[in-house]
Amino acid sequence: MGLSFDQHSPDHSTFSRFRGRLSKEAMNRINSVVLQQFSRKGLVINEGAAVDARLVQSASHPISNEEIKKQRDNRETPEGKLDKNGNLLKFSRDLESDWIIKNDKPHYGLKEHACVDTNHGLVLSTDLTPASVSDSIYLPRCIAASCHTKDPIGKLYADKGYYGEPNSGFLHMNGIADGIMRKDTRSTKLTDYEKERNKGISKKRYIAEQYFVLSHLHSHAFRARFTRIVKNILDALFRQMAFNLFRGGRILGTVNIGRGLPGRGATGRSAMKQLP
Repeated sequence: MGLSFDQHSPDHSTFSRFRGRLSKEAMNRINSVVLQQFSRKGLVINEGAAVDARLVQSASHPISNEEIKKQRDNRETPEGKLDKNGNLLKFSRDLESDWIIKNDKPHYGLKEHACVDTNHGLVLSTDLTPASVSDSIYLPRCIAASCHTKDPIGKLYADKGYYGEPNSGFLHMNGIADGIMRKDTRSTKLTDYEKERNKGISKKRYIAEQYFVLSHLHSHAFRARFTRIVKNILDALFRQMAFNLFRGGRILGTVNIGRGLPGRGATGRSAMKQLP
């Protein structure tokens, strides 16, 4: 758009009107361009990436699996697409969420899968699925959506939920260093080396959890705003763009101060440690 970092962003109503005219593909391209601009300004976003997932509450009240199936089947009929006045439905219940048990607690909603740069905490990709979709099978898609420059991702960090031959093989096949935490299996227990390795990885992969915490606190991302998953995906992509612009702008401003430009006198390295 030709806007520089020191210009004011468009106002709330402009974003609201523009949101409805964008597709998921368009937002992915916009976020890719934003990250490419940061890369050209000297921020390395390919050395390491951390993948993680979080649960998101549905915008609708929970219903049973039987009721979900019944309403989904009804939605596919001509009558199910109309309201009580015979007009096309404008507002409807969320039927794309589903149930999952996590930490012995039932959850009805969606799951956000995100990949975050471990150097600067920039969000490289984000997507939403029904809550029951496994974290592990989404790793290749997260990585594919996180390649924004010609340089490949150097290393991928993830928790034990992503451990397994399919993901390790995918990383090896694409020349990406394996930073997935190991876990005990039926036949083998973790060695002391693997336990220490897991501790080292946890110090890198926390950056994805940090993004979840910040967006939880400041953007209420723990709950879906819409009843259709495609709208919630667009909402997450807008959140990714806003998060990256804010975070990247602060990092670039701090780096400039650290290089001797007028400012608070803090060094770039020490000031960056103060960033959230």
